[in-house]
Amino acid sequence: MSLDRPVLPQEVYHRSFGHGPHAIFAVHCSLAHSGAWRGVAAALGESRVTVSGFDLLSHGKSPDWDGQGILQLRNAEAGLLLLEAQVAAAKGSAVDLLGHSFGATVALAMAQARPELVRSLTLIEPVLFAAAGALAPESLSQMRADHERVRAPYAAGDIEQATRLFNRAWGTGHPKWPDLPQNARAAMMRSFPAVMDCDGQVYDDEAGLLAPGRLEALTLPVLLLQGAETQPIMSTVTRALSARLPGAHVAVIEGAGHMVPVTHAAETAEHLMRFWSQSAPQPEPDL
Repeated sequence: MSLDRPVLPQEVYHRSFGHGPHAIFAVHCSLAHSGAWRGVAAALGESRVTVSGFDLLSHGKSPDWDGQGILQLRNAEAGLLLLEAQVAAAKGSAVDLLGHSFGATVALAMAQARPELVRSLTLIEPVLFAAAGALAPESLSQMRADHERVRAPYAAGDIEQATRLFNRAWGTGHPKWPDLPQNARAAMMRSFPAVMDCDGQVYDDEAGLLAPGRLEALTLPVLLLQGAETQPIMSTVTRALSARLPGAHVAVIEGAGHMVPVTHAAETAEHLMRFWSQSAPQPEPDL
């Protein structure tokens, strides 16, 4: 599917945090929305950065996915139009691109399609489980088996139980599902069918993001950021991606799980600022 179509089949909701000169574009994780970046934006300093993002299809204020195409690429297509506008507003200066979890796979697709728009790429806990297959096929097999515990109640029509199990495995852990506000539970249940439709993209790389030569061709600086207490397969994914990305840097945040940019926003911001200053320095301002 092409990522350079001029008209979107479905428009997405988008917003920005901050008003600073440093332009950042961020893609959130599954079962969340673009507001998940609020903490990181605040920690970076809203007078220094402008963090732009959008709600993935079937998430937040964006419409439900219409079921057409590959959802990963449909979201990347939407993100690229917004990223192009942000680059234009910055008078052609490339933007630092971030993505978390499934949003990191979308950000990777965006960078592969239009690398000239991206100054650096940060992939936080990217759930490209397919990448683990070459290094540790047993870890991929275990992840598939674990996922079946989520898919089974979903296939039986119990969306709430399936969403609850998924959130238990990948969420922050607090508050517990029964203690979440009803509107928060409803929002996650609304998004969950789209998440289940992405199995082929994260387990089998349906979109071809890991095809031979594709990662190797992405020569811009890349930060792979993960939590030390995340799901075991994520370390294997990080190692697999870092081995193939020429400009890869790896960082681990102690005490953090999968939801590191939400639970550890300040630490995430510190790693981002260090990475940008060392690997992708900001251009000097015009005098």
